[in-house]
Amino acid sequence: MPADNTAHLHAAARRRHEQARSRALQAIDTLRNENAHITAAGLARTAGVARSWIYTQPDIIEAIRATERDRPNPAPPTRGAQSSDASWRQRLELAHDRIKELTNDNAQLRKQLAQAHGQLRAQRTAPSKTPSTTQNA
Repeated sequence: MPADNTAHLHAAARRRHEQARSRALQAIDTLRNENAHITAAGLARTAGVARSWIYTQPDIIEAIRATERDRPNPAPPTRGAQSSDASWRQRLELAHDRIKELTNDNAQLRKQLAQAHGQLRAQRTAPSKTPSTTQNA
């Protein structure tokens, strides 16, 4: 009868699990210190573990959420990076001009389409100028 080696397999699995947890927790601390945005995918990459494994660890998921809740909001953009009111007005004016142009183009195309439909209908309803072959027989 073969020897039962399952105890060794369980011990190895337990060690791998603890090593993965240790790497994940260290990665959380590292990312916190860098004030980086922490996600499960980013943490998995940093810690060298599977993302799916992270989702099976409720305390690690909670640590990610807590870190993101406690993370300070990023600084607002500087005044130079924001669009000025004049810039926004100009963009709005250009958009309105483009809308007017497209509205006029649309109206013109509708008129052309209506005329083309009218011509087709007139051609279908006009009496045929060719003699009918059924009347001669």
